[in-house]
Amino acid sequence: MRNHTQGKPMAVTSARRHSEKLGMPPGSLIFVGEQRRDRVAITLADFGSGHLEQAAVDLPEACLEYRRRPSITWVDVSGLHEPDKVERLGKCFDIHPLIMEDILNTTQRPKIELFENMVFAVLKAFWLDEARQVIAVEHVSLILGERFVLSFQEGGKDVFAPVRERLQNPRGRIRTMGEDYLFYTLMDTIVDHCFGVLEEMGERIEELEEALLESLDQEVLSEIHRLKRETLFLRKSLWPLREVVGRMDRGESRLFQEATRPYIRDLYDHTLQVVDTLENYREMSSALLEVYLTSVSNRTNEVMKVLTVIATLFIPITFLAGVYGMNFDYMPELKWRWGYPAVWVVMIAMGAGMLGYFKSRKWL
Repeated sequence: MRNHTQGKPMAVTSARRHSEKLGMPPGSLIFVGEQRRDRVAITLADFGSGHLEQAAVDLPEACLEYRRRPSITWVDVSGLHEPDKVERLGKCFDIHPLIMEDILNTTQRPKIELFENMVFAVLKAFWLDEARQVIAVEHVSLILGERFVLSFQEGGKDVFAPVRERLQNPRGRIRTMGEDYLFYTLMDTIVDHCFGVLEEMGERIEELEEALLESLDQEVLSEIHRLKRETLFLRKSLWPLREVVGRMDRGESRLFQEATRPYIRDLYDHTLQVVDTLENYREMSSALLEVYLTSVSNRTNEVMKVLTVIATLFIPITFLAGVYGMNFDYMPELKWRWGYPAVWVVMIAMGAGMLGYFKSRKWL
């Protein structure tokens, strides 16, 4: 699990791991991502309309027995930081080394590859980390084969927990339909997580709109910039998702049965809705920044207007004070008894007259 607000340390780590592959042949399995200390967990679910068997697997080779069964087998791997274990599982299901290389590369952009007897998809799962109040992202890979589905999660949070709960229902569609429906369900779960993230992002935008009306402090500006970074980060991962689901919808693989295609079309509609909502939020975040800068500029203009009025009022007053401050011997009014109060009256009258003129022109 990674927090995209910590992108600089992650970029350094990924670059270091990429450098270890220099000079190595294609298909060399090296994990590229955040190193973890917990062990890789493999869970298996073998099911059909009349039975369900779930177990935790220690050795990847134990999955070979289930592959020979006529039922559907779902193998989920949580953690990618042990390339040897992931490689052994890939050999059990005849997964090409180049596919395994993409599975272990957590910087891989979302994509889908269609083969004669296999479908491979790379996705990004998002959710709200409520403890740190940030948007977390996880690298997820899915493989669809004949009578089996493999899922690889980077670790941190089990994004497929709702699917495991649905497997408990013997009359559910997952139990009665094929492996292609399970593949669709896993992708649909990832898209559903996106809706939760976007909902929280929409609430933050509303809060920022209210905050802009109350104050224009640096904290609001920092939150706006953070929101813009998040929308840009989500856009890079969610825009390719549209193409991934779109290729599934076009029916370019024989592994997707006709009964599953309506659900895939519905998933495509959900993906478009996610992308459209994200684009709206991206524009709204840019608009918030413009509103903030405009409000700051207007406030500055108001301050400058007040200072300009004050300076303008003192121009004639300063002129009078300068004239009567000259040290000539033969100046009129210098020895006049009412000269001093008369100058004050003139100064005040000039200031009041100028203020009245400014208001009549609606400058104030």
